[in-house]
Amino acid sequence: MNLPIWDQGTGPLPLPLEGTVRAAVCVVGLGGSGLAALDELSKLGVAAVGIDAGLVGGGAAGRNGGFLLAGLANFFHETVVLYGRETATAIYLQTAAEIQRQACEQPEIIHLTGSLRVAADAAELADCQLQLAALRASGLPVESYAGPEGVGLLLPTDGVMQPLARVRNLAARWRAEGGQLYENSPVRKITKGAVVTASGTILCERVIVAVDGRLEQIFPELSPHVRTARLQMLATAPAREVNFPRPVYRRQGYDYWQQLPDGCLALGGFRDHAEAAEWTFATEPTALIQSRLDKFLREDLKVRAAVTHRWAASVAYTTDGLPVLAEVRDQVWAVGAYSGTGNIVGALSARAAARLACGQPSAWADLLSQARTYCGRNGRPLGH
Repeated sequence: MNLPIWDQGTGPLPLPLEGTVRAAVCVVGLGGSGLAALDELSKLGVAAVGIDAGLVGGGAAGRNGGFLLAGLANFFHETVVLYGRETATAIYLQTAAEIQRQACEQPEIIHLTGSLRVAADAAELADCQLQLAALRASGLPVESYAGPEGVGLLLPTDGVMQPLARVRNLAARWRAEGGQLYENSPVRKITKGAVVTASGTILCERVIVAVDGRLEQIFPELSPHVRTARLQMLATAPAREVNFPRPVYRRQGYDYWQQLPDGCLALGGFRDHAEAAEWTFATEPTALIQSRLDKFLREDLKVRAAVTHRWAASVAYTTDGLPVLAEVRDQVWAVGAYSGTGNIVGALSARAAARLACGQPSAWADLLSQARTYCGRNGRPLGH
């Protein structure tokens, strides 16, 4: 079993690339970030084509926990230390605005419920207090929280969504506007001026590779800075015995869950219980991590409903906690490695890549550059 609860039926019939196609820009990757890049290119009046090795949303974009969280992978007080208060605050505000934008764009599947960070122990509770103080010092919305889920923080501007429905809606809109998307077309070679698959070629001036996991496999030159991990989840039948009105982060974000409108529960985490094994390109669920999820589901969350889905996905982490947004080769741009925050950071970064590839300015790219400059040469361990 490796099917996410979000997959409630197939999307449009996939059309593989056949023959030769011409476009100004080819976007490789049809998840949320790739589709955001295509949308930005359309707004710039640039002819673009999208391509994917699998299906729209077939990777992490359609297999994640469905969280919409402001900020970066590190909690806000950590980003202040790493990147400076001014830049950290500006980044947070841009991500919060992107949550609002997406909610306005697809209100039927995005719900601004707020999110909870709850503490698993006294040390994490103390860390929550540091996050609370840092957010308040920057004038950002946050509240102390104590409730059935635990004690910690309420972040009122966050939300949840059905991730696969979101990307399929974006793809459907692109197709309706006459855009070309090619699925089931694994790329064999990317060169300046061409993207080559087994049965076709896209001749283009520029290429944007917008993926999350496996980015260092596509671009080996990124491997010292980027590392792919497997994230595992499960979901249940409707669990009427519990009520979680907001998505929850716990244990520094290693564990996370949300309850869907129909009562089903989607739960992920425990990667750190087999961390060495979970740094992998493999995308099949494992008995060890799934057993940890089962135990937490039954003993801690008190859910009795049957488990109906188990799945995994690849995401990538960076050594500085910032997403990759770079021209890695001449006229070839890479965007990805969102360190677990691809739903929002991925969209912002891909739009920035589209603008930069077309010689346009990008406020988001400027913020990431400022953050890297501030961070300097201070190394840090890989994020959650």
